[in-house]
Amino acid sequence: MLPLRHRNLWVALSAVLVAAVVYGSLTPNLDLPVPGGFDKIEHLSAYLGLSLWFTGLVTRSAYWKVALALLALGLLMEILQGLMQLGRAAEMLDMVANAVGIGAGLALALRYTGGWARKAESWLTST
Repeated sequence: MLPLRHRNLWVALSAVLVAAVVYGSLTPNLDLPVPGGFDKIEHLSAYLGLSLWFTGLVTRSAYWKVALALLALGLLMEILQGLMQLGRAAEMLDMVANAVGIGAGLALALRYTGGWARKAESWLTST
């Protein structure tokens, strides 16, 4: 993790974000009508967001760890959805959408947003 002044806050916010994704992934399906493929956009967006978040907190050399951890999270969510029998189903295309989101997040981080937490802390302390 980057040397951050508000490390505990970043860790707590990270836990909240992961908990929100876990909750959203494992909440029983309400059988609401969803336009075709929209859930794949949700998967892509969630994992893109997580990827951007965590690449802001770690060094570039640790981006591969972010990618592996998020892939593992996505796989675990799919396995649990398949096991829980509450209107959710494990789908390979969901994992593909997760992976695309992670890849896009890493690409954006490498080019634009990596280390954003350090910049945010610098900006907040200068105002």
